[in-house]
Amino acid sequence: MFASRTQLRTSDVVIRAAIVGLALATGYIHSTLGGLLFTLNAIGYFVAAVAMIVPLALAVRFRWVVRLGLIGYALTTILGWAIQGPYYQTAYIAKAIEVALIVLVAVDFARMDGNPIAVVKREMASFASLVTGRRTEGAGA
Repeated sequence: MFASRTQLRTSDVVIRAAIVGLALATGYIHSTLGGLLFTLNAIGYFVAAVAMIVPLALAVRFRWVVRLGLIGYALTTILGWAIQGPYYQTAYIAKAIEVALIVLVAVDFARMDGNPIAVVKREMASFASLVTGRRTEGAGA
């Protein structure tokens, strides 16, 4: 149930801690704004922060999905704000945090998972081998 210990470098831990801190910071900002949309956004960031560090084997195995999801979530938040606003000082702070979050998650992805296209191809091959019952080239590697 719990993931096996993997060797993380100090820099990996620092990056992961910064990602969690930034996700919690923007989640906190959104939680103070009131309204259903801001509250749901805050909950999403809090869940993503937990998903980045929870030591469950399933979460560790699919951490690449969490990373891509967090990047997409932050981009969607920024896009929604750019379309709808409101444009006040706290919003700009939250957007700066989200941009920094995207950069750090991209760095974490590159360090831990490598090329996102290669990761998706590998996972699709692995899934195909499960469905067909045969090993596909690149599956299980």
